[in-house]
Amino acid sequence: MDADTGAGLDEIFDQVPSIATGRLSVTELPGGLTNRNFKISMEKATYVVRVASPGSELLAIDREHEYRNSRRAAAAGVGAPVIEYAPGVGVLVIGFIEGATLTNADVADPANLKRIALACKALHGAERFDGDFNMFEIQRRYRAIAADRGFKIPDGYDELAGAFGAAEQALARSAANIGAANIGAANIGAANNGAANNGADGTVPCNNDLLAANFIDDGDKIWLIDYEYSGNNDACFELGNIWAESHLSDDALVELVSEYYGRPLRNKIARAMLLGLVGKYGWTLWGAIQAAASPIDFDFWAWGMERFDGAVEGFTGPSFGKLLDEVQRDD
Repeated sequence: MDADTGAGLDEIFDQVPSIATGRLSVTELPGGLTNRNFKISMEKATYVVRVASPGSELLAIDREHEYRNSRRAAAAGVGAPVIEYAPGVGVLVIGFIEGATLTNADVADPANLKRIALACKALHGAERFDGDFNMFEIQRRYRAIAADRGFKIPDGYDELAGAFGAAEQALARSAANIGAANIGAANIGAANNGAANNGADGTVPCNNDLLAANFIDDGDKIWLIDYEYSGNNDACFELGNIWAESHLSDDALVELVSEYYGRPLRNKIARAMLLGLVGKYGWTLWGAIQAAASPIDFDFWAWGMERFDGAVEGFTGPSFGKLLDEVQRDD
């Protein structure tokens, strides 16, 4: 269950054995949009404690999946160690990673693009996750929630449904034409340098929410944090979502995809870009739902409109038709 963030934090923390006693300091960390995050220093360790906020059931978040998938990401060497999960109070305790949180400019650095690709491949080679993440299905779920509850959505949003559907069809045809071996199924290993646990449907364990703030650089490697939206997904959604969320140039996306697959594959670049646009369109409704329902003091509407503007530009721009064509080509 989600914790009532209006309750006293000490009362919540006292119900979690790993942090119940011996707390030396508690500092709230910035950035949580569906939870509150705290850095808690204990006598022998420092932890991050994630306290879930009410209403996340509207957003396709499964806290049990988040916990189990966080453990699998940690086992793959790319996620923070999981210390404890206390579902009764909506608390997840993970190890604190000493390092720098990346910015959009950091993500765009060519040297970091290679390191990010390596981190993604390590995650995508993890034990298969609980649950699947499909933005086409999630967008339809979000749209139904907004309609049922009378939540405001951006003017012109539904007018892009045709382009959204065209992207879905082109991606599906690409999967059928190119075959499972070329979209991330088990024998993609040579091209994908070891993503060993791909499912028969061409999906791999993905974070699905890799904005810049979810990359931590410890000086040696880049860690991937925050598994609220984790699930098995197309690897190209992960790459395209990084492009979209960090406002990377198209050239940077080409570099990221090329580093991930070992060479510049035209259909993978188009696939990642299309899925990045699909993400912008779907996350727009995430922002609309949060603007209407979240107790957190944040301008969710502006956040969603930023993604909507990107979706409009991509879906109505002159290169959209080319992407629909190139995603179906066999490199």
